[in-house]
Amino acid sequence: MDAAEVVTALGGVVGTLALFVYVSRDAARNEVPRSRLWGVIAAAPFAVGVWLYLFAPAPMPGVIMTANTGIVLYTFERGIANEDDEPAEPGQLPHAPATSRSEESVDSQTK
Repeated sequence: MDAAEVVTALGGVVGTLALFVYVSRDAARNEVPRSRLWGVIAAAPFAVGVWLYLFAPAPMPGVIMTANTGIVLYTFERGIANEDDEPAEPGQLPHAPATSRSEESVDSQTK
């Protein structure tokens, strides 16, 4: 291993630990269940991506997608955990006003 690979490996280890700590704390702050598990889920694919970059002849887009997988999954889970508990209304956008012009026009047509 040359010096650039050693620096990349150390950066990968530091980045993995930092990602674990950040996601765990963010999940606890946003009341996402199992915050440490989400830290592992976000950090493990990042570590695999760094390993692929250093040791496997994998194409770069695949390495990037692998490294980002855990972060993307946590982002989706965080969004779900922060949603309202109200049931979805068919035909209405989330966070839309209770009455809209389309509902008024439907009501006027049915009368």
